[in-house]
Amino acid sequence: MADFERTVLEFYQLPSSYPSEWPAEKDAEDAVTDETDAWGNNKRTSRYQALESAVNERRSFLNGADGKGGMNNLVQRDEADPLGSSDSVVRSLKNLGLPMQDDVRLRNRFLLSSTTFSPALFLSQMHSDADTESLLQGLDALSASIDQKSASLKVLVESNFERFVKAKATIDNVYKEMKYRGEDPQTKSHSRHASRSSFRNSGGKLAFSNQLAFPVSDNRKKNALTKESEYGVLGIKAPLLDVSAKAEEVWGPALGGREKEEHLKVVSNHLSKFRDYVDLSGTISDSIKRKDYESLVEGYNRARTFADQARHLGKQLKGATPDDTQLYQILLAARMWHDVNRQVEAFKTEIWKKLSSSSAHSKPNAAAGRVQDQHVELISLLLELGVKESPIWVWLISRYDHLKSKIQVTGDRQKTEIEVLRRRLAASEKPTPKQAGVYLNGLGRQTIDRKPPVNDSVEVIELWEKMYKFLSNLISSQGIMGEIVEFWSLAQGFIDGRTQRTLPIGYNGESQVHHELSNERVSQLSQGARELVEQIREHIYAFFAGLPPEDISILLSPLTPNPGSPGPNNSGVSGSLTPTALRDPRFNFDPSNPPPPSPSRGEPWEKLAFWPPWSNSLSGVHYLSKMLALVGSGASEMATIAPVAAAKGPNQEMDRLKLLIGASRERCVTALCAAWNRDAENIKHVEDWHRSSEVGDVTRMPASFAAFEGTLLTGMQKILYIADATTEQGAPSIVLPPPPKLLQMVRSQYVTTLYKALSGMVENAERSLKKIDDEDWSQAATMYTSTSSAGKSTLDAGDRNVRMLLTLSNLQALRSQVVPSLNSQFENAFSVKLTDESKTIKDVLGQIDARLFQSYTKQSIEKLRDIIQAGLSSPNWVPKPNQRPTAARPYIYEALLTLVLVHSQVSTAAPSLTPQVLSFLLEQTSLQLLETFRTRPKYTLEALMQATLDVEFVAQTLSHYTTDRASELQSQIYQELDGRTDNDARARLQSELPEMRNVLKKLRENSKNEFACFKKPKRAAGGATGAVSSKQDGYSSAGSAAAN
Repeated sequence: MADFERTVLEFYQLPSSYPSEWPAEKDAEDAVTDETDAWGNNKRTSRYQALESAVNERRSFLNGADGKGGMNNLVQRDEADPLGSSDSVVRSLKNLGLPMQDDVRLRNRFLLSSTTFSPALFLSQMHSDADTESLLQGLDALSASIDQKSASLKVLVESNFERFVKAKATIDNVYKEMKYRGEDPQTKSHSRHASRSSFRNSGGKLAFSNQLAFPVSDNRKKNALTKESEYGVLGIKAPLLDVSAKAEEVWGPALGGREKEEHLKVVSNHLSKFRDYVDLSGTISDSIKRKDYESLVEGYNRARTFADQARHLGKQLKGATPDDTQLYQILLAARMWHDVNRQVEAFKTEIWKKLSSSSAHSKPNAAAGRVQDQHVELISLLLELGVKESPIWVWLISRYDHLKSKIQVTGDRQKTEIEVLRRRLAASEKPTPKQAGVYLNGLGRQTIDRKPPVNDSVEVIELWEKMYKFLSNLISSQGIMGEIVEFWSLAQGFIDGRTQRTLPIGYNGESQVHHELSNERVSQLSQGARELVEQIREHIYAFFAGLPPEDISILLSPLTPNPGSPGPNNSGVSGSLTPTALRDPRFNFDPSNPPPPSPSRGEPWEKLAFWPPWSNSLSGVHYLSKMLALVGSGASEMATIAPVAAAKGPNQEMDRLKLLIGASRERCVTALCAAWNRDAENIKHVEDWHRSSEVGDVTRMPASFAAFEGTLLTGMQKILYIADATTEQGAPSIVLPPPPKLLQMVRSQYVTTLYKALSGMVENAERSLKKIDDEDWSQAATMYTSTSSAGKSTLDAGDRNVRMLLTLSNLQALRSQVVPSLNSQFENAFSVKLTDESKTIKDVLGQIDARLFQSYTKQSIEKLRDIIQAGLSSPNWVPKPNQRPTAARPYIYEALLTLVLVHSQVSTAAPSLTPQVLSFLLEQTSLQLLETFRTRPKYTLEALMQATLDVEFVAQTLSHYTTDRASELQSQIYQELDGRTDNDARARLQSELPEMRNVLKKLRENSKNEFACFKKPKRAAGGATGAVSSKQDGYSSAGSAAAN
């Protein structure tokens, strides 16, 4: 804001934003502005002249002259020290305690470029502490700066002096020629640039003399560029008038002779009699201009009739002398026929050109109008006029040649453009695993955030689109393949004779011979149709099964579009064949330095021309399914072409089309499996430790993983079976079922990706143990600390235990919902049973779940073991003789407090795991009590009562999490205690039990607030109970191993 205010103050030359009085400098400007001119008129025209002068006039030199330091003298905001001590005067003075940002008048007194610059003030403030030596150095710097600028100006003037002189002389000569009309300026009387002394010397006698008083015959005046000499034309005007008059005198009588009057009457009579002969040539010409082909044919047939009559008349004379009427009939008919035949032949030439160019028209769209029937109209017209060559055959051959050339140019050029983009993308940096995870995560975010998925980078998507466009141009029904089908349909119509039924037979049936196609020509057409299909097949086969092209020199020769071809909007070829697309700067490169081939990094896509470098499996499965659908539909439609379907024998077009589909499918599946495997390794980076909006106990990882795997399975099913390929009814089946080898490849890859994804999830939970990842996870903890969508608590993703709990919850969701759903989808999509694989996957999930559960509970189990062993080994644990225990020992409360902390963490991070975790820890607590009690050889009555009180207090406090194994361990504890006491203690214990129940009841009542989290929830929790029992089988063995 301060910079803006300074700019406004400097522009309007005001001292501050809110001035309290009118600046004195403005009064001086008013005095100057209000001056009158030489005629006595006041120059002041605006009441806002004080502000307008700052914009329009900028009379800084006035205020500079009076030395008042007005605002008009502001030059710039800052500049370097002219003595060379600093690069900023304003900053240096600010450091010295003299801020000048807001006081522009004071600042200008320190700037050398301002007219109010004060040397004394500048030296006293800027160099107040400078010694003599520094001032002398500053003087040298200032002198050198002045000398440098003076020398540069001097060199500029000296180097251009001759040019200045020549330019001045040229301007003076031109001005003299035009102003003084070629005369010497000294003979002129006066000009407005003459001095007052010359005016007085002339006495004013010639000052107002007529400048046109010079002789007119002066050649210099005639050539002068003035209005009086008609700007130099006056000299030749009179001779032209004389020549015109003489021509009139010579040719006038000759044109007006009467001796030819009688002859002209005779000619006129015969012309009137044979007016049809005379008018026919004009009628033909007019019909051609108006494109009225019906009138043209009618007129041409009349002309041929007149010509035939004249020939017949000549034969009848048999050398005798004709009379005037016969003579004029023959002459007029010959003249008419010559003229008409010349026009019609020229017109036929144009029609032949149009017929040849009409073959370049692509398959029409709704806006193309009559493009499809244009060749029929042209053929009909040529047959009507009569031709020597069959227009039907000419059009079919030209159409074949056009399609053949179009296929070659489109295939070669677009594959080369794809290779250039592929090389440049391969030369870029490999995406990091986290970047790859962002795109893999986009699919799951589509449902959550309601945004369109971004499956890959912009460059990769662009290359995929380029490849899809290439295939669409070649083999789609709107591309070249559709033109081939249309071409054969039209050719079949001519072969069968259906189209010729509406075609004319010409004058006297002369064109009837062109209606039929010979067997040889029919055979050539059939062979041509097969060649076009094979040409398309070879391009697509090379694209999928071949190596990337090495030669890209075709881009160096620009494609010249056919002048007769339609625009890009009507063409089936993409914009890459238009001049605009050819100027794409991405395909312009130095011939001596073309884009190098893809660097060899061992990537699977390096030998694949159809796979963009660094593309992931999501974008790959999307575009490959679309591309193979195009290939399957196009191949099926090409198989319906009669010559292709009728070809017999091995290695014919049908077999090669099947080979094309099979090879393309196999290459696509192989490439996609490699990308699928790589993405399965990166799927772990999808985890962001945010709760799912649908299920609060899990993160968004299971949903993202399910969407990822489901998308790939759906797309892989489309690729293997080419389900989206459309075939016409009755068309031969060339899309064969996938071979077992491909199904097994997909089956193995599916199981492998599940293993890798599960391993990555476990790695996410445990990777904080690695030193190398501390920094990454410290950042992740800050980034991913979030509030759960249910509003229950705040997740600390930097806590390893929280991540392990969330991962356990995710694994439970995967095992119960996601993986079974994916297995069912796989079985339905590929019609196979994953019996062995499902069992293996289930076992692996159980092992991973048990291992992670063991890892999470290990620390708590060790802590409980230490607490229980320390408490029971304490000498104060056994009450004094004859002293009844009144409370559980402190180690029991410490152990329960440990479980309270675990309960808090589990219920916050993964509430559904709370029963499983606490039930397991209760079992481990009971197990540790049992093993520790076994270490004592004998128990007195007091020790037996204390042990019973401790065990029962734990069991009743955690009764909601009691399992069969926990009850069994408690029974074993009582058996061990009973086996290590005598009969007297047993008998006395029975009498103490009622009192112990009262003590236990009091303890439970006093501690109900401390251990309220262990109470059974009020709502029904039948589902949780079932989950507990099902969980025990998976955790029991792991827990026993951990305890041992």
